[in-house]
Amino acid sequence: MSINPAITTAATAEAGTRNRRTRETRRPTWIPRAWFAKGNYYALAGRSPFTRLIYPVPEPGGLGVHLTLDLAGQARFGPDVEWLDVESPDAIDYAVDPARSAAFYAAIRRYWPGLKDGALAPAYSGVRPKLQGPGEPASDFMLQGPEAHGIAGLVNLYGIESPGLTASPAIAAEVVRRLGL
Repeated sequence: MSINPAITTAATAEAGTRNRRTRETRRPTWIPRAWFAKGNYYALAGRSPFTRLIYPVPEPGGLGVHLTLDLAGQARFGPDVEWLDVESPDAIDYAVDPARSAAFYAAIRRYWPGLKDGALAPAYSGVRPKLQGPGEPASDFMLQGPEAHGIAGLVNLYGIESPGLTASPAIAAEVVRRLGL
């Protein structure tokens, strides 16, 4: 039995940065520019009046401020889309700005007009790696095999957000195919 060496990178927001570090001397042009979209979340004080998730119409760069419920039934609203003007994930500030609450109240009241003032509190944030920037058309995630960069045994995954995670078995099958395993 022979073993083929293979590497797959799927480091979310860090993918481009890590790949540049490993190939510094080549200055690879095949690594896409990273855009970072911060998604802020707000928590509802008190009991949620909802027992199911609510997804509004998507907005540019994201799914819209939707309702999620954690395992304890606590309601969280988000994410919004806050485009970050940074080139490195190391420069990201994950604090949720309380001033964003006005936009959250407006977005949530489109599907829950009875939301009371003062019912939301900043909760947490995360960052979605994007292959397109503000104002650009949405693009899908990217899988790069040796045909893109010329390095045998290497597959890079870029821009994979939660819809891509849902498709992870299909992505894994494609990675295996590109590696010839």
